[in-house]
Amino acid sequence: MSETALIFVDVETTGTRTTRDRITEIAALKVVNGELVDRWTSLINPGCKVPAQITQLTGIRDDMLVNAPRFAQIAESLREWLGDGQLVAHNARFDYGFLRNEFKRAGQDYRASLLCTLRLSRRIAPQERQHNLKALLSRYAITAIRQHRAGDDVEALWSLWQAWQVEHSDEAWQRLLGDERRHRTLPAHLDSAQLEGLPACPGVYLFYGHNRLPLYVGKSINLRSRVLGHFQRDHQDDKEMRLAQQVQHIEWEETAGDLGAQLREAQLVKTLMPIMNRQLRKQRKLTTWHWAEETDHPEMLSGSALSQPLSMPLGGTLYGLFRNAREAKNALRAIAEEQQLCPRVLGLEKGKGRCFANQVGKCLGACNGQESIAAHTQRAKAALKQLQVNVWPWPGSIAIEEQPTGSASPAWHVVRQWCYLGSASSLKKAQTLAATPASFDVDSYRILNRFLRYPAQHGLTITPL
Repeated sequence: MSETALIFVDVETTGTRTTRDRITEIAALKVVNGELVDRWTSLINPGCKVPAQITQLTGIRDDMLVNAPRFAQIAESLREWLGDGQLVAHNARFDYGFLRNEFKRAGQDYRASLLCTLRLSRRIAPQERQHNLKALLSRYAITAIRQHRAGDDVEALWSLWQAWQVEHSDEAWQRLLGDERRHRTLPAHLDSAQLEGLPACPGVYLFYGHNRLPLYVGKSINLRSRVLGHFQRDHQDDKEMRLAQQVQHIEWEETAGDLGAQLREAQLVKTLMPIMNRQLRKQRKLTTWHWAEETDHPEMLSGSALSQPLSMPLGGTLYGLFRNAREAKNALRAIAEEQQLCPRVLGLEKGKGRCFANQVGKCLGACNGQESIAAHTQRAKAALKQLQVNVWPWPGSIAIEEQPTGSASPAWHVVRQWCYLGSASSLKKAQTLAATPASFDVDSYRILNRFLRYPAQHGLTITPL
């Protein structure tokens, strides 16, 4: 009985984004029972221009692709040719991601099992630093006519495969392939041994690239599921594909629960500045609306005036925490339009007399006496209630006890004036963190505000320190 065909494949593309860039060339070899039985090769018209840097790398020019078929034109015949063969490629998830997306555009759901020769090379020679195809061909004295052309690269890959088979016994070779198949969804540069102890519990995880460059920090209530999930969506998401192509090392920290994971994630992102975290990365200069007592409109505060905004040395109320003045004005303007408030009275526009919004029926007339200022102020404060910033309700620091659902140990998270000071394994140790210096962080505030609004619902106990 013949074994499943191995399909050695290589694709050239217009770029590295599997969801947006397109294939320009495909080459594949079909191997059954160790014998090469068929070839497939074709240039593909991507329907767009080939970037100059790609042409310089591959030698594939736009004029070479004008009369080439579109992928949709060859999709059916290629799909039939591939059959249920197992794909073999160098950095296999990259080639596979492009094939899956091209087939999807052509109306077909293509799925295949993978063998990655880049990962296989790392298993065979873990002492070597270089595992790219050029380095491997040089190491095994295999000559490729042209680099970065699909046909030549896939022929060289088949020659490399045969060289590996020669230097290993059949038993050792099958063991290597079995190990690779079990970890086929993992990134090519990541040692699968790093994931062996990855727990299914709350915590944070850290992805590092070459030379321990921080790539990404994430959090989850199930670390194992979340981390592995990154590597199962790489063909659907360009960010996940970039992450999978670059990650070489993973670390993680367990936490007692979701609150600890979220606070630690925000803290680590600010500290490490990983290149693929955007939402939590920047320590923002906040802007807010401050509505003092006995005034008829709010005043914008930002910068140094908000170094510790929620200790509220000012009288009045704060509404909203925004990244900049434009965001703050847009939020207030949207509420004004929704509630027919006067943008002129609110300070959003200059001038005297009727505002433009009143002239077109979108202001109830606080600007010209149709509505009293007192009534307008009452309506405006009621409308802004949704943005009201909570003042710190405790006299000093507090410890938030978080009990885990499993066998992990509890944690005490220490907070002062909405500033996260750290976590401890006991209340006694938490007390030593109470005087830790800290600066206000809007992300930590938002996390804490969600959990402390109804602490009992989250299983939290608060102890003033």
